[in-house]
Amino acid sequence: MTQGLSLNDKKLLRIVDANFNRAKEGLRVCEDVARYGLDRPKMTREFKNLRHQLTETISSLKISDLLKARDIEGDVGRGSTTSEFKRQDLNDIFYANAQRVKESLRVLEEVTKLLDASCARKIKEMRYKIYAIEKKGITGG
Repeated sequence: MTQGLSLNDKKLLRIVDANFNRAKEGLRVCEDVARYGLDRPKMTREFKNLRHQLTETISSLKISDLLKARDIEGDVGRGSTTSEFKRQDLNDIFYANAQRVKESLRVLEEVTKLLDASCARKIKEMRYKIYAIEKKGITGG
């Protein structure tokens, strides 16, 4: 067990760490699809801003504690799903990663309610921003 963290804290922080990483990775993929694949500067900025906003929000939880709680070797769900290797085009990649971001933000929102209510509220706002950006990305609107 990580020194200074209770077993319960460590479990919560592992969930936060995994979903923080997943959300940032998904945001970066969406940002790059918007930038290089769709040539949409405003959407690119929105994804970049959300990525930075998420980092700032999560940093209030002490990122060093997240790293201490990380357990890559003990992760029982490390494998990939078959669907991850069946993307047809950039729209599929964009859509899959937008889903990944929304799901991760929802998990972060729920778990951070136990750690920091202010953090949870900020994450909820980010999740709703993703809904709006995703709609623009898919519909082109």
